[in-house]
Amino acid sequence: MIDAYEDPGTPDHRGGARYLWWLVTRQPWRCAAGAMFGSVWMVLLAATPYLMSRAIDDGLEPGDMGALALWSGALFTVGAFNAWLSIMRHRTMTRVRMDANFRTVKVVVGQAVRLGASLPRQMGAGEVVTIGVGDVQTISQSLTVVGPGVGAVVAYLAVAVLLVSVSPLIALVVLLGIPLIVLLVGPLLGRLQGSETEYRERQGVLTARIGDLAGGLRVLAGLGGKTLVADAFRRDSQRLREQGYRVGAVTSWVQALGIGLPTLFLAVVTWLAARLAARGDITVGQLVSVYGYVAVLVGPVSFWVDCGYQISRGLVCARRVVRFLRLEPMPDTGTRGAPSEPAALHDPESGVRVLPGRLTALVAQHPADATTILDRLARYTPSNATWGGKRLDEIALNQIRRRILLADHEADLFAGTLQDMIRPVGGAGNCATSHDGPAAATQHDTALRTALHTAAAEDIVQALPDGLNTHMAAQARNLSGGQRQRIRLARALLADPEILLTVEPTSALDAHTEATVADRLSKARQGRTTVVTTTSPLVLDRTDTVHYLVDGKVAASGSHHELLDTTPGYRALVARDNEEAVR
Repeated sequence: MIDAYEDPGTPDHRGGARYLWWLVTRQPWRCAAGAMFGSVWMVLLAATPYLMSRAIDDGLEPGDMGALALWSGALFTVGAFNAWLSIMRHRTMTRVRMDANFRTVKVVVGQAVRLGASLPRQMGAGEVVTIGVGDVQTISQSLTVVGPGVGAVVAYLAVAVLLVSVSPLIALVVLLGIPLIVLLVGPLLGRLQGSETEYRERQGVLTARIGDLAGGLRVLAGLGGKTLVADAFRRDSQRLREQGYRVGAVTSWVQALGIGLPTLFLAVVTWLAARLAARGDITVGQLVSVYGYVAVLVGPVSFWVDCGYQISRGLVCARRVVRFLRLEPMPDTGTRGAPSEPAALHDPESGVRVLPGRLTALVAQHPADATTILDRLARYTPSNATWGGKRLDEIALNQIRRRILLADHEADLFAGTLQDMIRPVGGAGNCATSHDGPAAATQHDTALRTALHTAAAEDIVQALPDGLNTHMAAQARNLSGGQRQRIRLARALLADPEILLTVEPTSALDAHTEATVADRLSKARQGRTTVVTTTSPLVLDRTDTVHYLVDGKVAASGSHHELLDTTPGYRALVARDNEEAVR
């Protein structure tokens, strides 16, 4: 089974079937062992009626107790050996499924890491969660076909050979009848794929809505929008339930026919064999063996139908995984070096120019417009933005990432201690730890305390039972919204980038804390390039330059007070009750 640190390999993402086959080829010996165990197990099941018929014809009917004991002993031995084979088959196939499960998880996680910041721009969180929670399990289950599926084919052929020795007529009926049963179920499997695909898509939409609700429940409650969103969620969940009923209806028919048709076929063949025995064409022992052979075939046929069902679902899920694996991160075609000295950032599309060493604010009627501009300036979306006169897409991406940091106010916070949550991993930040030596550790502790002070987050550390060593839940759910915002800001400040772009860094803070953060931020970033998106006069009063945006374009630029005096739209957007006090 794949090790936690083993390379999962390069998946074949040319199609769902090719991806499933790739999972098989990554563990060929284990899959071959599963097929062998499954084949021998099913063939020996088919051999049981033969041994029973010999015990009847050679021992019981003529009264030869020695022959009866011999064939009975063989029957017991085969049964015991088959029980062991059944255990080994199940154990091997469990390993096959677990390997496929873990390998797919590693491939999906690796792709998510490779996509990085471009992932949420290409696929919704609900879709990714659905892949990780449901699709992975279904894909691994579909690999059952390499064990019992292969064994069912071998057992079918073995029984056909045994039936020819009893009655060519019965053998012909079985050879033609079993494939006919499988063909009757085939159209339902095609319909199942369509229903399952739609169900998975609706499930992804609903999962995304659940994530949105979980993240914005407090905001919705404050705005009075809980009822509206709850109604939308109820409608989506009802549609998903109805689609689930449709999938369940098709599934029930597949499973019912998989058991019912072979059983009905068993009755027909048994009636035919009984007629032949009554005419004396076959012996009583052969009649018993025919019944046993056909009864044994019920298992392989059921396995075929079940494998078809599992493969149909596996193909649906594999196609979703393949679609995810085909996503590509933003291409890094840049070959030029970044400016050697601090230089201006310019976004021609909006007209925003960020001068080096200054604290610049973007004020927009629609906050999303300002966020979009920062995405372009940080090269997270294609644009004509320049840095020091050079197009950003012509500069090597790793140089941009080392020197320009975009700090989103909803950036992920990963579970761990508070110190691990704040400490940047890699990049241009001060990442020294105690493992780098006492001097480096001391420098890191100083930088960490400075970042916490600038973000006015010391009280958060003091309130926690173990301070910086307190274990935090994912997304810091054990903190308030304002506390999480300050932790995110502290993390960005600790990275100490040359250019810091921040999205609404104080939107969830009270006025007193917001004023403190604004004052400390302007001092801490003195002489370094910083851009904030905000409409808070407490922050704007401490900026060097403000760009007022209308419909994503710069409508006016200047200091906060200049815009208040000259731009009515700006004044109406940022004015608050404490405006006079700020001025």
